[in-house]
Amino acid sequence: MDRDTEIALLEELAGLKANGMFFLDPEVAASPVERYTSSERFGAEMRSLFRGTPLIAAHASELPEPGAFMTCSLSGLPLLLTRDRDGAVHVFLNVCRHRGARLVVDEKGCRNAFSCPYHAWTWSNRGELRGIPHGDSGFPGLDRGDYGLRRLPATERHGLIWVLADPEGEADFETFSAPLTEEFAWCGMENLAIAESDLLEIPANWKILVEGGIEAYHFKVAHRDTIGPHFQDNLSTYQMFGPHMRSVLPRTTLDAALELPPQDRSIRDHANVLYGVFPTNQFLVMQDHIAWISLDPRSEGETTVRMTTLAPAEDVNEARAGHWRRNHAITRTTLAEDFDIGVAVQAGLASGANETLTFGRYEGALDTFNRQVEAALV
Repeated sequence: MDRDTEIALLEELAGLKANGMFFLDPEVAASPVERYTSSERFGAEMRSLFRGTPLIAAHASELPEPGAFMTCSLSGLPLLLTRDRDGAVHVFLNVCRHRGARLVVDEKGCRNAFSCPYHAWTWSNRGELRGIPHGDSGFPGLDRGDYGLRRLPATERHGLIWVLADPEGEADFETFSAPLTEEFAWCGMENLAIAESDLLEIPANWKILVEGGIEAYHFKVAHRDTIGPHFQDNLSTYQMFGPHMRSVLPRTTLDAALELPPQDRSIRDHANVLYGVFPTNQFLVMQDHIAWISLDPRSEGETTVRMTTLAPAEDVNEARAGHWRRNHAITRTTLAEDFDIGVAVQAGLASGANETLTFGRYEGALDTFNRQVEAALV
């Protein structure tokens, strides 16, 4: 985002407010309840979206040096992420190729080789099989080249590690992430580090959780005792970048921003900017940090949420730790309000009260997001 875009977005929002208008889509839309409750539908999403679309597995700072590794779960798969001595990132299934045990149980660390806790078969952090106890007598003729760790397509771009959760698949990471190149550069994604992080288990469909973050219609009601007083009432805009979305949510200081000369206006000082990286990641850009919400759908009614505070790497230190903890707590409290409502919505869907959910014209981002999901299903 360049300076002209910052100024134009603030002026667009000010114009809508001055005219007593909302950012309106052309029509009211309906979303079938089965999108959120059907196991068959979730199976199609797993095949086409969660294992057929590039996903963000980690921030690059989580592998800070050669030899660094981390483990996580993504799209129902156990992953091992490593950085080799040349600085290249690799992503493997975290599964022993001998008898299928979990290869690495630690969440993170620094190690150049990994030895299975079952029989001590050992692999390098490039995925090559290096050692087999009693191998010559027990496994005569075994071709070690056939027993490398199962590799997933992966790349490091824009300070993020992208993965295709399918060992047999192919991904055009460059084309998929290219629409966000300038946006990620603007918010300094490559220069951030993790200050705080939590994992939450939410009994709700992942799309309900996405939808809860991309409209401002609920702010003054659902968040009346937290962030609601600090934001404009039902005022926001959104724009698509390929399948990805940028939403702008102005604060109550919008009027003060317009009293400044255009060259002095900063959108981060007077609005939150939310990037929805299709399909399951959101980056909420605030004044001095970014809240990263990463969804890992488990079933049609269960989602694991990783909630992370990203801050400038030079400021992630003991002196600033309290500041990041406080901001992370604010984000967690606010998101908990959204998540609690999402859980209630999921339970309400099972009642049969509604066959569809209704998106008003100022909730158009929700329908646009769902259209992207529908288009990706095959």
